[in-house]
Amino acid sequence: MNDVISGLEGELRSNGISVESVDPTGETVELVYLTAFPDVSVNHQEMGRALRTFIEAAEHDDWEPTRVEATVLRHDDDVQGTWYAEAEWFRQYIDYDISGEAFSERVIETLAEGEQ
Repeated sequence: MNDVISGLEGELRSNGISVESVDPTGETVELVYLTAFPDVSVNHQEMGRALRTFIEAAEHDDWEPTRVEATVLRHDDDVQGTWYAEAEWFRQYIDYDISGEAFSERVIETLAEGEQ
């Protein structure tokens, strides 16, 4: 039996993101992941690893940027927070129209912590 996980889910997992579910096929990618840092606040470095995975996939033409909506879980149904990144932000970053810092700031501004 082949249990190899490929595509975006495999790439996310290889970057240390514990994917509970990801659906990259619709107009919006819905990502749910279990955090390795079950504190009060969502870990920004972990967010960055997830975002970097999407950026690299887009740079290699493995993914056409769409809005990414992430739900971060401490465990099971305990939501630590949510965040999102717009498709246009990915495109602007890849095209060098915005800096990595500007991209990160935009995503961090979307962060909603606590029960959703």
